[in-house]
Amino acid sequence: MAEKFKIKKGDKVVVLTGKDRGRKGEVLSVNRKERRAIVSGVNIVKRHQRPTANAQGGIIEKEAPIHLSNLAIEDPKDGKPTRVGYKVLDDGRKVRFAKRSGEVIDL
Repeated sequence: MAEKFKIKKGDKVVVLTGKDRGRKGEVLSVNRKERRAIVSGVNIVKRHQRPTANAQGGIIEKEAPIHLSNLAIEDPKDGKPTRVGYKVLDDGRKVRFAKRSGEVIDL
């Protein structure tokens, strides 16, 4: 069975370490096998691309995957990094919440 991660596609995250420390972005995709995520505007690398029929060649900049241990969910209340917990609401839904402020992350 695949491992359960607390960060998923569409989450707003903060980078904790590395060259982009403190930067914020949205998770575009999560690679569960490698425990990495691609975050918009974070960990930008330059790649040399050969021209193809539908794409122009040259040096392009794109986001590279970053390890999940270097990311933290952004607290919906104050925008700072927070840990994630789970709780069951009165209507029976299981949701994620920010441990820093107690705000529910999933809506």
